[in-house]
Amino acid sequence: MSIIGNTIINQISRLPEYRVYGHVTQIIGLLIEIGGVEGSFTVGDHCIITGRDGREVLCEAVGFRDGKALAMPFGSLEGIGLGCKVEISVTNPAIYPDESWLGRVINAFGEPVDGKGPLGNGNTPYQIHSKPPPAHSRSRVGGKLDLGVRAMNTFLTVCEGQRMGIFAGSGVGKSVLMSMMARNTSAQASVIGLIGERGREAREFIEDDLGEEGLARSIVIVATSDEPPLVRRQAAYLTLAVAEFLRDSGMNVLCLMDSVTRFAMAQREIGLSAGEPPATKGYTPSVFAELPKLLERAGPGIEGNGSITGLFTVLVEGDDHNEPVADAVRGILDGHVVMERSIAERGRFPAINVTKSISRTMPRCNSDEENELVIRARRLMATYEDMEELIRLGAYRRGSDQAIDEAIHYYPMIENFLKQKIEESTDLQTGYEMLAELLGIVPQEAAQNLDENQLADSVPAPEGVTNS
Repeated sequence: MSIIGNTIINQISRLPEYRVYGHVTQIIGLLIEIGGVEGSFTVGDHCIITGRDGREVLCEAVGFRDGKALAMPFGSLEGIGLGCKVEISVTNPAIYPDESWLGRVINAFGEPVDGKGPLGNGNTPYQIHSKPPPAHSRSRVGGKLDLGVRAMNTFLTVCEGQRMGIFAGSGVGKSVLMSMMARNTSAQASVIGLIGERGREAREFIEDDLGEEGLARSIVIVATSDEPPLVRRQAAYLTLAVAEFLRDSGMNVLCLMDSVTRFAMAQREIGLSAGEPPATKGYTPSVFAELPKLLERAGPGIEGNGSITGLFTVLVEGDDHNEPVADAVRGILDGHVVMERSIAERGRFPAINVTKSISRTMPRCNSDEENELVIRARRLMATYEDMEELIRLGAYRRGSDQAIDEAIHYYPMIENFLKQKIEESTDLQTGYEMLAELLGIVPQEAAQNLDENQLADSVPAPEGVTNS
């Protein structure tokens, strides 16, 4: 059956048996009060308001007050006034995803926005607001997932079904890191949610950063920053719904979302409009209730299905990594990647601060030799960073402490190892071999895996420090 024919059949099957109508009784800001729909309208249901000149505005119920329904629009309220007709349209909003969506760019309603024609529709509906699988029926996290980025593969190894947060301020390189992982990952498919993205950057990310190769096995969901909060929030839920479909098809899916903070901001706008009391930094209680509902949907699937490996960026306000959203997300996920502006300013990308980042599943999925290798490299970096100010001021004299001398020798080499260009890709095994050779733990023959330019800035070994 053709794509268009299948789409029409699915739309016909979703038509309601009867229609319920109400009317607009009050509008305050973005909040619409609707009367006459008692007993037929529940939170999360959609409705259509018909305004001046027949213009229709899709809305969603966000609460109830004094016997009236409270709704917020997915578009502009221009032309909507008192007494306008309200029709309850869809309960439990759902999409009908299909594997033909790979390589496509869609909006928060599951509609194509890439000019490549209509989307194929599958036969199984997936609820936008679905629940995560029961904890007791989920599989355990799987083996290592290759992300193609040395810093991630070696120091912050991610397992299939793990959920990680990428914490960074604006302009530090989150989007570029995401595109590198989407392009080079060993996952069978990627789902990328651009939530509250700058409109100018969406196309640049898709065409330049992600590229044709990355897009071919990805589904991209876009909701720009100028769209209403309901649209931005729904785009996040839709991202997980699409990932759940691919997971249930037996795929190991890499789900990338940029960013959870903009999802939280959208929920804050919705909560404040509905009359919720503001809490820390104006975030309402519903924000912290919705975060786990969204993030818990990623992870291992039920036994026999695939998995969703989630990497969620968190835009930390004012570079404060302890602000409310970052703090809440860090407690939900299975690890955190900290990106720092100071590292980006000195030209090392990706600007990951390895000593402040952690992958909670990493020790169990690595061999003892790999764990020892990573621990040694981390210890060298931590030792150098503890003494960095004294070293730069010239207050430390070489030979005073052998551990510090060793750290001074290896730190520039580890920094060069962590540096990676956008077009580069390093697999898991090669990354560990490169790090081991750098630290002098493997025979010299493994040097062929190490780029010649990566040790250019290294310093000679101090007395008492050897490379073997």
